[in-house]
Amino acid sequence: MRSHYCGDLRASHDGETVELCGWVSRRRDHGGVIFLDLRDRNGLVQVVFDPDTVEAFALADKVRSEYVVRLTGRVRMRDEAVRNSKMSTGDIEVLGKELTILNEAETPPFELDAHSAAGEEVRLKYRYMDLRRPEVLRNFQFRSRLTHVVRAFLEGEGFMDVETPILTRATPEGARDYLVPSRTHPGSFFALPQSPQLFKQLLMVAGFDRYYQIAKCFRDEDLRADRQPEFTQIDLEASFVEEEDIMGITERMVRSVFKELLNVELPDFPRMPFSEAMQRFGSDKPDLRIPLELIDIADLLAGVDFKVFSGPANDPKGRVAAMRVPGGCSLSRKDIDGYTKFVSIYGAKGLAYIKVNDLAAGAEGLQSPILKFLTEEAIQGILERTGAETGDLIFFGADKAKIVNEALGALRVKVGHDLNLVQGDWAPLWVVDFPMFEEDDGQYYALHHPFTMPSCSPEELKSNPEGALSRAYDMVLNGTELGGGSIRIHNPAMQRTVFEALGISDEEADEKFGFLLDGLKYGAPPHGGLAFGLDRMVMLMTGSESIRDVIAFPKTQTAACTMTNAPSSVDNKQLREVGVQVRKDDN
Repeated sequence: MRSHYCGDLRASHDGETVELCGWVSRRRDHGGVIFLDLRDRNGLVQVVFDPDTVEAFALADKVRSEYVVRLTGRVRMRDEAVRNSKMSTGDIEVLGKELTILNEAETPPFELDAHSAAGEEVRLKYRYMDLRRPEVLRNFQFRSRLTHVVRAFLEGEGFMDVETPILTRATPEGARDYLVPSRTHPGSFFALPQSPQLFKQLLMVAGFDRYYQIAKCFRDEDLRADRQPEFTQIDLEASFVEEEDIMGITERMVRSVFKELLNVELPDFPRMPFSEAMQRFGSDKPDLRIPLELIDIADLLAGVDFKVFSGPANDPKGRVAAMRVPGGCSLSRKDIDGYTKFVSIYGAKGLAYIKVNDLAAGAEGLQSPILKFLTEEAIQGILERTGAETGDLIFFGADKAKIVNEALGALRVKVGHDLNLVQGDWAPLWVVDFPMFEEDDGQYYALHHPFTMPSCSPEELKSNPEGALSRAYDMVLNGTELGGGSIRIHNPAMQRTVFEALGISDEEADEKFGFLLDGLKYGAPPHGGLAFGLDRMVMLMTGSESIRDVIAFPKTQTAACTMTNAPSSVDNKQLREVGVQVRKDDN
């Protein structure tokens, strides 16, 4: 129905007769001459209708915004004075000769431009309209190009695209499963996969050697800006590899994506142990563009009478840390109160601070409600260790190490952005040497997943599970975890040892993971892999604020689709077919 896309026309098409289809973005009547801005996937072009083409002119007078039309016209150069350098088609226009209205449109529920004030709920309800906006469409054109580059790269590296099941069994991987009742097996359920983890390991057992997949994954967890109940992974696995092999392949892949799509040469990817990341930044995904660090000062405050500091300083699981903010004296009391409220989200009971108004003036140059509780020796030690200078502010965190890390780690990022301290555009790194487990009330949990290979022997793992490190690695970019992976356990004895440390009995392991354990018995090769969050990568590279901006039909923060009203109730007949009875809440 068309010879060209609207956005593809250029001066080189001058004099050609073209056929175009699209949506009317805007209609203007300028003294008997009608201008239509016609839009399609590739862009927008100006079409002019004058009264000489009587029938087409009459139809052009009837069209309104978002009408779907087809037209024929001749490309001509615009006069120099009216050329539009902001449009890719701004040097030309189309003189319309014929016009057909293919479909009329009601008034859109919101303006389809970059300045639309419509809220997200309205835009998601009418998502098919929101997707017409050029800036939104560009995200998906970018996403399509990104997946093309990724596929080409991995195919060139010898990886084979293999699909894994969507209907599988529930396995504990760190989040709640979405369950699907089975009609043919009453009382039994499938689960939607949180990842293709076990299947890709079995593909390595099968000898596929190098696998990849653009995979759909499902997790029933609380949502935020970079989480959705269904999301997409760039998933890969390879046999006969060590950590550096997987890290090298995926680093080259990410470099090629940035170079080809953004013409950006990423800087070096430093390696940072997990322990160092937590100590310096309070996070295992630090944004290295922000030049603020957490400094341990527990030894300086262990003997003070101020229990807020001395308590955690003497607690083996506590932490007392300081964070120097250059130029932070400019922060008002209102600002500090706002930050105090912010860190309370992470469990912090307060936010102590010292303003260094004049370092040369000694104690007289300091301002803080906590100074009266600290010794002169402790204050001097804090100033020296943090490297404080006149005009700086020092924030403090004192509590369980987990709370201090989360609170000051988040505060570090917020203050860094609020005070425009961010340096550079892109700061990648690898975080390595993760603990194998995290402990809570005497129970161990896998920090990544229970199929990650420890970096120690089974005997060492049994004797000191808390001190065991894993052969895991995360790629971090600008404070966002782009992807994570590990070398996997390929020995059934080691796998059972890990299950034992996690409190999973042999009977439970056989019931939940018997197919994996059986597979490992039949010559499983050493293997490892990594999974990237495709949505997160596109979000970062397009500068979007949320992964909802780069998913065609996303869910809201409450995991609902306002467009289709999903999730929804189903009729009793369907429930009976799958053997499910819904209990209505009396409340």
